[in-house]
Amino acid sequence: MTKKITITFSIILYAVVVPFLELNETHVWNLDWTPHARIHEVWQLFTNSSIGILCLWLVWFKKETTISALLSLFVTGGFLAAYLLKSSYGGSMQHSDGTEKMLFGINMGVLGFGIAFVLIIIALVFSKIKR
Repeated sequence: MTKKITITFSIILYAVVVPFLELNETHVWNLDWTPHARIHEVWQLFTNSSIGILCLWLVWFKKETTISALLSLFVTGGFLAAYLLKSSYGGSMQHSDGTEKMLFGINMGVLGFGIAFVLIIIALVFSKIKR
């Protein structure tokens, strides 16, 4: 049950919380972004939310946690990789107005996805050990 809850926590972050935080003028309706960048943003939101719906179905109805965990690691890990590589492509977590969403002095995305990523890995490792 702990593995299911851990995976569900991760899914809620990338499939619900992120769209909630990005459907506004700092992202999707940001006039400083090119229309091309905004279409990629909306595509990413739809894709990640769709993956999240699939993962929830896998976890709670098919009782398949490994594939759901791996897909969730790809989504959260993809963000973490993009964050780590941001200087190589000119990326930033700061909004156009210079603000950045921080919690405990850490970027909220890095903190949330970092915790989710680590918890899923721990859940996967412990589930393999128990077998």
